[in-house]
Amino acid sequence: MALERDETKPSLWARLNDNDIAYSFFHSPLAMTAALVTAIMVLSSLAAPLIAPFDPFDPAQISLWDGKKPPFWEAGGDPAYLLGTDNQGRDMLSTILYGGRISLMVGFAAVFFGMFLGVMLGVISGYVGGWFETLIMRLADIQLTIPGILTAILINGILRSVLPPELRDELAIYVVILAIGLSDWPQFARVARGATLVEAKKEYIQAARVIGLRPYLIMARHIVPNVMRPVLVLATIGLALAIIAEATLSFLGQGVPPTTPSLGTLIRVGNEYLFSGLWWITFFPAIALVVLVLAVNLLGDWLRDTLNPKLR
Repeated sequence: MALERDETKPSLWARLNDNDIAYSFFHSPLAMTAALVTAIMVLSSLAAPLIAPFDPFDPAQISLWDGKKPPFWEAGGDPAYLLGTDNQGRDMLSTILYGGRISLMVGFAAVFFGMFLGVMLGVISGYVGGWFETLIMRLADIQLTIPGILTAILINGILRSVLPPELRDELAIYVVILAIGLSDWPQFARVARGATLVEAKKEYIQAARVIGLRPYLIMARHIVPNVMRPVLVLATIGLALAIIAEATLSFLGQGVPPTTPSLGTLIRVGNEYLFSGLWWITFFPAIALVVLVLAVNLLGDWLRDTLNPKLR
């Protein structure tokens, strides 16, 4: 008689409890709150064309006569504009939703570019060694002595100066992405290089060399996947810094053009009217930026502590 097999499978919750990362997440109220806030802000920004009351890019939906209206609960407010309007008559809630899209797009793209460049240079320098490693690490050391925002401003200014005047506003977002990414690569390179030095001494790498696997295949197939854990933690924290960098550049007039409602642009525009009593033009975009950056930072701190047993 054949033995009966137990077809009972563990529940999803039981499987999550067996996973260290999932267990840590679901037992950390702070991490769950940060993830929930981040998800809400990211999804609402992505769905801005669907949920925003107005389209701030559509001139037909903007009226200068409605400019500088206060929030609806104050005297002179209009229920059609829940958070009031800016100096151009754009609905503040709509501009924040659309501005969040631009800030998040710049942040993600800049972090991805900086991570790709830094990991590539870090892995190659750690695996190849020699003069190439010395050159890359000394360049990284020199750049790390300069504050990242100053490096981003310098790179942004150089890139803008070489562009034709008629293309500067059109390519402003891409210039900001390159500037922030180029200012962030040294951190990723140092982390990737350190992890590569550890991985290169392990037996599976030695075995790959013995069987004649080419160096670029060893780096791509074996080393890169094993150095991504600390890199992803750094990228999560770097996302918040990239969003702040974009807001800083836009606030200083070095970021996206004034016609593009990123969070930094909205804060800069509102700052001009702050002492005129139009506090809402600066206040609401600033609160959105603070909440987004804080949530991403808390999520990054939780991920760092979870993936690093020494910090537990």
